[in-house]
Amino acid sequence: MGMGMAEAALPAVTPGLLQLIWLASPALPVGGFSYSEGLEAGVEWGGVATEKIASDWIADQLHLALARADLPVLAHAVPAARAGDVPRLRALDAWVRQTRETSELRLQTEQMGRSLADWLRGLHPEDAGLLAGWQPSYPVAFALAAARTEAAVADICAAFAFGWAENMVQTALKSVPLGQSAGQRILARLAAGVPAAVAHAMALGDEDRQALCPMLAILSARHEVQYSRLFRS
Repeated sequence: MGMGMAEAALPAVTPGLLQLIWLASPALPVGGFSYSEGLEAGVEWGGVATEKIASDWIADQLHLALARADLPVLAHAVPAARAGDVPRLRALDAWVRQTRETSELRLQTEQMGRSLADWLRGLHPEDAGLLAGWQPSYPVAFALAAARTEAAVADICAAFAFGWAENMVQTALKSVPLGQSAGQRILARLAAGVPAAVAHAMALGDEDRQALCPMLAILSARHEVQYSRLFRS
Protein backbone atom coordinates (compact mmCIF):
# COMPACT_ATOMS: atom_id res chain seq x y z
CA MET A 1 0.00 0.00 0.00
CA GLY A 2 2.76 2.43 0.97
CA MET A 3 4.73 1.62 -2.18
CA GLY A 4 1.68 2.18 -4.37
CA MET A 5 1.02 5.59 -2.81
CA ALA A 6 4.67 6.59 -3.29
CA GLU A 7 4.56 5.59 -6.95
CA ALA A 8 1.32 7.48 -7.47
CA ALA A 9 2.92 10.62 -6.07
CA LEU A 10 5.82 10.56 -8.55
CA PRO A 11 5.64 13.27 -11.23
CA ALA A 12 5.05 12.11 -14.78
CA VAL A 13 8.14 12.11 -17.00
CA THR A 14 7.84 14.53 -19.89
CA PRO A 15 6.94 12.53 -23.04
CA GLY A 16 9.98 11.97 -25.19
CA LEU A 17 12.47 13.31 -22.64
CA LEU A 18 14.45 10.10 -22.17
CA GLN A 19 14.46 9.45 -25.91
CA LEU A 20 15.90 12.91 -26.57
CA ILE A 21 18.57 12.43 -23.90
CA TRP A 22 19.44 9.14 -25.57
CA LEU A 23 19.62 10.68 -29.06
CA ALA A 24 21.73 13.62 -27.88
CA SER A 25 24.18 11.45 -25.95
CA PRO A 26 27.78 11.39 -27.21
CA ALA A 27 27.64 7.66 -26.46
CA LEU A 28 25.21 7.08 -29.35
CA PRO A 29 27.23 5.11 -31.93
CA VAL A 30 27.19 7.66 -34.75
CA GLY A 31 30.79 8.87 -34.56
CA GLY A 32 30.29 12.55 -33.77
CA PHE A 33 33.30 12.52 -31.45
CA SER A 34 35.53 11.78 -34.45
CA TYR A 35 35.10 15.20 -36.06
CA SER A 36 36.29 18.69 -35.13
CA GLU A 37 34.24 20.69 -37.71
CA GLY A 38 37.17 22.96 -38.43
CA LEU A 39 38.16 23.57 -34.82
CA GLU A 40 41.33 21.47 -34.95
CA ALA A 41 42.46 23.50 -37.97
CA GLY A 42 41.48 26.63 -36.04
CA VAL A 43 43.93 25.60 -33.34
CA GLU A 44 46.65 25.04 -35.93
CA TRP A 45 46.12 28.14 -38.08
CA GLY A 46 43.31 30.27 -36.63
CA GLY A 47 44.74 31.28 -33.27
CA VAL A 48 42.39 29.19 -31.11
CA ALA A 49 44.77 28.89 -28.18
CA THR A 50 42.85 29.84 -25.02
CA GLU A 51 39.59 29.06 -23.27
CA LYS A 52 38.18 32.49 -24.19
CA ILE A 53 38.96 32.14 -27.89
CA ALA A 54 37.67 28.55 -28.01
CA SER A 55 34.48 29.60 -26.23
CA ASP A 56 33.92 32.47 -28.66
CA TRP A 57 34.70 30.24 -31.63
CA ILE A 58 32.17 27.53 -30.71
CA ALA A 59 29.49 30.06 -29.67
CA ASP A 60 29.86 31.82 -33.02
CA GLN A 61 29.57 28.48 -34.79
CA LEU A 62 26.37 27.75 -32.87
CA HIS A 63 24.70 31.01 -33.90
CA LEU A 64 26.24 31.62 -37.33
CA ALA A 65 26.33 28.08 -38.68
CA LEU A 66 24.17 25.58 -36.78
CA ALA A 67 21.25 27.97 -36.18
CA ARG A 68 21.14 28.96 -39.84
CA ALA A 69 21.51 25.55 -41.45
CA ASP A 70 21.16 22.23 -39.62
CA LEU A 71 18.72 23.41 -36.96
CA PRO A 72 16.19 24.88 -39.41
CA VAL A 73 16.49 21.74 -41.52
CA LEU A 74 15.73 19.69 -38.41
CA ALA A 75 12.80 21.95 -37.50
CA HIS A 76 11.22 21.29 -40.92
CA ALA A 77 12.19 17.63 -41.14
CA VAL A 78 10.51 16.53 -37.89
CA PRO A 79 6.94 17.41 -38.99
CA ALA A 80 7.70 15.96 -42.42
CA ALA A 81 8.81 12.69 -40.81
CA ARG A 82 5.71 12.60 -38.63
CA ALA A 83 3.57 13.10 -41.73
CA GLY A 84 5.48 10.45 -43.69
CA ASP A 85 6.36 13.07 -46.33
CA VAL A 86 9.35 11.38 -47.97
CA PRO A 87 9.67 13.88 -50.88
CA ARG A 88 9.96 16.74 -48.37
CA LEU A 89 12.54 14.81 -46.34
CA ARG A 90 14.58 14.08 -49.45
CA ALA A 91 14.46 17.73 -50.51
CA LEU A 92 15.76 18.83 -47.12
CA ASP A 93 18.42 16.13 -47.26
CA ALA A 94 19.53 17.32 -50.71
CA TRP A 95 19.91 20.86 -49.38
CA VAL A 96 22.16 19.65 -46.57
CA ARG A 97 24.45 17.80 -48.95
CA GLN A 98 24.56 20.59 -51.52
CA THR A 99 25.49 23.25 -48.98
CA ARG A 100 28.36 21.46 -47.27
CA GLU A 101 31.35 23.59 -48.21
CA THR A 102 34.09 20.97 -47.99
CA SER A 103 34.50 17.29 -48.63
CA GLU A 104 35.11 16.52 -44.96
CA LEU A 105 31.95 18.34 -43.83
CA ARG A 106 29.89 16.46 -46.39
CA LEU A 107 31.47 13.13 -45.49
CA GLN A 108 30.75 13.84 -41.81
CA THR A 109 27.03 14.42 -42.30
CA GLU A 110 26.80 11.41 -44.61
CA GLN A 111 28.67 9.05 -42.28
CA MET A 112 26.82 10.18 -39.14
CA GLY A 113 23.49 10.06 -40.96
CA ARG A 114 24.18 6.57 -42.25
CA SER A 115 25.18 5.36 -38.79
CA LEU A 116 22.10 6.86 -37.15
CA ALA A 117 19.82 5.44 -39.85
CA ASP A 118 21.34 1.99 -39.34
CA TRP A 119 20.80 2.36 -35.59
CA LEU A 120 17.19 3.37 -36.22
CA ARG A 121 16.56 0.46 -38.60
CA GLY A 122 17.92 -1.99 -36.05
CA LEU A 123 15.86 -0.56 -33.21
CA HIS A 124 12.66 0.18 -35.15
CA PRO A 125 12.44 -2.01 -38.27
CA GLU A 126 8.83 -0.88 -38.72
CA ASP A 127 10.23 2.48 -39.89
CA ALA A 128 12.07 0.90 -42.80
CA GLY A 129 9.63 2.40 -45.31
CA LEU A 130 10.76 5.96 -44.62
CA LEU A 131 14.38 4.92 -45.13
CA ALA A 132 13.92 2.67 -48.16
CA GLY A 133 16.36 3.38 -50.97
CA TRP A 134 18.34 6.24 -49.42
CA GLN A 135 20.72 7.19 -46.64
CA PRO A 136 19.77 10.51 -45.01
CA SER A 137 22.26 13.11 -43.86
CA TYR A 138 22.66 13.53 -40.12
CA PRO A 139 20.09 16.31 -39.42
CA VAL A 140 17.44 14.42 -41.41
CA ALA A 141 18.30 11.09 -39.77
CA PHE A 142 18.07 12.78 -36.36
CA ALA A 143 14.64 14.11 -37.34
CA LEU A 144 13.49 10.62 -38.32
CA ALA A 145 14.63 9.20 -34.99
CA ALA A 146 13.25 12.07 -32.89
CA ALA A 147 9.93 12.17 -34.75
CA ARG A 148 9.01 8.89 -33.08
CA THR A 149 8.88 10.69 -29.74
CA GLU A 150 6.14 13.01 -28.51
CA ALA A 151 8.66 15.77 -27.92
CA ALA A 152 8.05 19.28 -29.19
CA VAL A 153 10.05 20.33 -32.24
CA ALA A 154 11.82 23.04 -30.24
CA ASP A 155 12.94 20.47 -27.65
CA ILE A 156 14.21 18.18 -30.42
CA CYS A 157 16.23 21.04 -31.89
CA ALA A 158 17.60 21.91 -28.44
CA ALA A 159 18.67 18.30 -27.86
CA PHE A 160 20.42 18.23 -31.23
CA ALA A 161 22.20 21.51 -30.48
CA PHE A 162 23.30 20.41 -27.02
CA GLY A 163 24.65 17.12 -28.35
CA TRP A 164 26.61 19.09 -30.95
CA ALA A 165 27.89 21.44 -28.22
CA GLU A 166 29.13 18.53 -26.10
CA ASN A 167 31.09 17.13 -29.03
CA MET A 168 32.60 20.53 -29.84
CA VAL A 169 33.67 21.07 -26.23
CA GLN A 170 35.33 17.67 -26.16
CA THR A 171 37.15 18.63 -29.35
CA ALA A 172 38.39 21.81 -27.68
CA LEU A 173 39.58 19.89 -24.62
CA LYS A 174 41.69 17.61 -26.78
CA SER A 175 42.98 19.99 -29.42
CA VAL A 176 43.60 23.36 -27.70
CA PRO A 177 44.06 21.65 -25.14
CA LEU A 178 41.91 22.69 -22.17
CA GLY A 179 41.05 21.27 -18.77
CA GLN A 180 37.71 19.84 -17.70
CA SER A 181 36.71 22.94 -15.71
CA ALA A 182 37.27 25.13 -18.76
CA GLY A 183 35.18 22.72 -20.78
CA GLN A 184 32.31 22.96 -18.32
CA ARG A 185 32.41 26.76 -18.43
CA ILE A 186 32.25 26.70 -22.23
CA LEU A 187 29.41 24.17 -22.16
CA ALA A 188 27.46 26.34 -19.71
CA ARG A 189 27.78 29.28 -22.09
CA LEU A 190 26.65 27.18 -25.03
CA ALA A 191 23.69 25.74 -23.12
CA ALA A 192 22.58 29.27 -22.26
CA GLY A 193 22.76 30.19 -25.96
CA VAL A 194 20.87 27.17 -27.30
CA PRO A 195 17.31 28.54 -26.74
CA ALA A 196 18.06 31.67 -28.82
CA ALA A 197 19.69 29.57 -31.54
CA VAL A 198 16.65 27.27 -31.67
CA ALA A 199 14.21 30.19 -31.73
CA HIS A 200 16.12 31.74 -34.63
CA ALA A 201 16.20 28.45 -36.52
CA MET A 202 12.50 27.80 -36.10
CA ALA A 203 11.64 31.22 -37.51
CA LEU A 204 13.47 30.54 -40.80
CA GLY A 205 11.68 29.45 -43.94
CA ASP A 206 13.14 27.47 -46.81
CA GLU A 207 14.42 30.62 -48.52
CA ASP A 208 16.09 31.88 -45.33
CA ARG A 209 18.43 28.99 -44.59
CA GLN A 210 22.08 29.49 -45.45
CA ALA A 211 25.36 27.73 -44.85
CA LEU A 212 27.89 30.41 -45.79
CA CYS A 213 30.81 30.41 -43.33
CA PRO A 214 33.86 31.26 -45.47
CA MET A 215 36.59 31.09 -42.82
CA LEU A 216 35.18 27.87 -41.37
CA ALA A 217 35.14 26.38 -44.88
CA ILE A 218 38.76 27.45 -45.49
CA LEU A 219 39.93 25.91 -42.23
CA SER A 220 37.94 22.74 -42.87
CA ALA A 221 39.58 22.43 -46.30
CA ARG A 222 43.00 22.92 -44.74
CA HIS A 223 42.17 20.28 -42.14
CA GLU A 224 41.63 17.76 -44.92
CA VAL A 225 45.37 17.90 -45.63
CA GLN A 226 46.61 18.78 -42.16
CA TYR A 227 49.73 16.70 -41.54
CA SER A 228 49.19 15.88 -37.87
CA ARG A 229 45.65 15.69 -36.55
CA LEU A 230 43.51 13.96 -33.96
CA PHE A 231 40.19 14.22 -35.77
CA ARG A 232 38.80 12.65 -38.90
CA SER A 233 38.58 14.19 -42.36
